[in-house]
Amino acid sequence: MTDRLADQRLRRRGDQRAREELAARYMPLARSLALRYRHTPEPVDDLIQVASIGLLKAIDRWDPERGTALASFAVPTILGELRRHFRDCTWIVKPPRATQELALQVIRVREQLWRKLGREATVEDLAATLERSPDDVVDALAAAGGQYALPLDTPVGPAEESATHLERLGGLDTALVGVEDRLLTDQLLKGVDRRAQAVLRMRFELELRQREIAERIGVSQMHVSRILRDTLATLQLHATGIGPGAAHAAAA
Repeated sequence: MTDRLADQRLRRRGDQRAREELAARYMPLARSLALRYRHTPEPVDDLIQVASIGLLKAIDRWDPERGTALASFAVPTILGELRRHFRDCTWIVKPPRATQELALQVIRVREQLWRKLGREATVEDLAATLERSPDDVVDALAAAGGQYALPLDTPVGPAEESATHLERLGGLDTALVGVEDRLLTDQLLKGVDRRAQAVLRMRFELELRQREIAERIGVSQMHVSRILRDTLATLQLHATGIGPGAAHAAAA
């Protein structure tokens, strides 16, 4: 009895044991199809599991009366299951479906061209092989870069001593150092009048001299000095609960 006739007889039985026998017989086929994608970051065991699910779906849908061999029927079903897995379960950033599928083709063809050419394939090489425009290939490569997230401890360069992504992320933002002080100052300034606020701004933000401030607001330089002294004393009192006189007494 040929394998094909044996497959048909098992399928006609339709019981669980027959299904398991067919699955065991064609498991090497499912494994070989899964290993086509071993160049991807997906674990091989996960790929084989997905291919196995595709095989079981093919067995359940296969109709031996139509004359198609189970192996011929199973291959597109298993490959379709693998493609759906890559499309739906592996992308961190999901581009349009057509771009996803082209990205997977580009990854596979790039590996093939590496073995054939002995060098990294260019965009033009990939476009010619896939019969697509260079712009399409560039979009697919960009999409492929968003399929997986790199661990933060991955080295940026090829050398072992190369810095990691985590080490290159950000840095000390000096603008954040004074945030709390600025927030506190803004809150305290609400407790003084507008002229005092303007004098403080001209003195400490615009860095004007007292004489220049006096000319701008139309008062004497001595009056500006008094405004600054009284306003700063008020702010200190509101901020710490301690007035200048108490601070000097404590220091003595």
